[in-house]
Amino acid sequence: MNEKIDKLLDTRKKIELGGGEKRIEKQHSQGKLTARERINLLLDEGSFVEIDAFVKHRSTNFGMDKVEANADGVVTGYGTIDGRLVFVFAQDFTVLGGSLGEMHANKIVKVQQMALKMGAPLIGINDSGGARIQEGVDALSGYGKIFYNNTIASGVIPQISVILGPCAGGAVYSPALTDFIFMVDGISRMFITGPQVIKAVTGEDVTQEELGGANTHNRVSGVAHFMDSSEEECMARIRRLLSFLPSNNLESPPEYNSTDDINRIEEKLNEIVPDNPNKPYDMKEIIGLLADNGDFLEVQENYAENIITGFIRLNGKSIGVIANQPRILAGCLDINASDKAARFIRTCDAFNIPLLNLVDVPGFLPGTDQEYGGIIRHGAKMLYAYSEATVPKITLIIRKAYGGAYLAMCSKDLGADQVFAWPSAEIAVMGPEGAANIIFKDEIKESSNPTETRDEKIKEYRDLVANPYIAASRGFIDDVIVPSTTRPRLISAFDMLESKRESNPRKKHGNMPV
Repeated sequence: MNEKIDKLLDTRKKIELGGGEKRIEKQHSQGKLTARERINLLLDEGSFVEIDAFVKHRSTNFGMDKVEANADGVVTGYGTIDGRLVFVFAQDFTVLGGSLGEMHANKIVKVQQMALKMGAPLIGINDSGGARIQEGVDALSGYGKIFYNNTIASGVIPQISVILGPCAGGAVYSPALTDFIFMVDGISRMFITGPQVIKAVTGEDVTQEELGGANTHNRVSGVAHFMDSSEEECMARIRRLLSFLPSNNLESPPEYNSTDDINRIEEKLNEIVPDNPNKPYDMKEIIGLLADNGDFLEVQENYAENIITGFIRLNGKSIGVIANQPRILAGCLDINASDKAARFIRTCDAFNIPLLNLVDVPGFLPGTDQEYGGIIRHGAKMLYAYSEATVPKITLIIRKAYGGAYLAMCSKDLGADQVFAWPSAEIAVMGPEGAANIIFKDEIKESSNPTETRDEKIKEYRDLVANPYIAASRGFIDDVIVPSTTRPRLISAFDMLESKRESNPRKKHGNMPV
């Protein structure tokens, strides 16, 4: 028996070396960790349990019968993060470039299915040269199975993709089907077709970094959600994200004992909004003042910056925040902002995370680019997402709330459970300036002093229509509150809504305007 045990231990040691010392050194020389190093960095110390370490490929074509690929190029298993069960797979670039073949895919599919059965998050670390060409349709079938399981698990368990190397061709669609994508600057690459193919087909010269690097997908395409400067920072941020999320859709997010006073009055909030309605301010400052200990985990921080999405805690409980950013495009909604917000709303709703909407929106961004790009369709995604969401929804109107954008930011009519407004709120079909130009056009034109008359009419419209008290008198706003009292008022409202039960009509699924 001792000999057999020694053989087992030797075999395990060999498997754990992946592609061998030289390839591990090469991986390190590129500033990258190995698959097992990444898993150990991500999970609680000593918690990882490997599954299918002895799996081998079955390919015999093109000399593959002579190729030994330890663990078939992917490490799979389970462990814990902050004591909570998670499942994980990490592609091993030191073994056949992390390429995906039949058995490699089967290992990933197994942990996908285990994560779904156990109701635990799944984290996939991608570092692969793509489909294993020698295995042909078997490799393609493997991708198909993974995509299918990503889809079935969507909205049931959190799925997180980490891009820590190349992820090209069909391989990119598994991350795209998951809830969150993490990338590391200088290491991560994602694209459907590489620079060489693009050069051959279109004549464009582009580097891999320009085409599919972390900066590109976090700032330009919006494919990714987080960008970090190192693998260590990336793993720490994944752990932080999971602290805001439940393990599955049947659970509530974790609660923490808050050290921040729930009755904290924040006088700074009384001064943060400028008297001039056209002057910008930083909405993130308001979010920080409302959150427990100022802690805010922003999602897609560098994409569509005119809208802010992310997680805070109020009295230790996870809250999803959607907020207009007056510093960028005056806080207007556009195509990218609508997509970003709608996706985040649906993610929060799927995982029982209440929504806080902070509104200062003058409207949808005008222009032919927006109209031709389908702003009608994209904007409708926000209306759909808010209307469909059954989690507690609280809306706070801080300043401007004009036209369709007022509705799109979760008005009472779209299912907001509580709507509050600051005294600075302006709620109307359009801004007072534009409204006065239309309503009082003739009076202004015939006046001996058009400028003075126009200013008077703008004030008249603001006093009669564009203020929170008119909407409050109609019941569209539940209360007008002193800004400094916002934090305790929100905590009270979310506590009241904790027992909310609401369901939509039974149907196979809706038809979202994608």
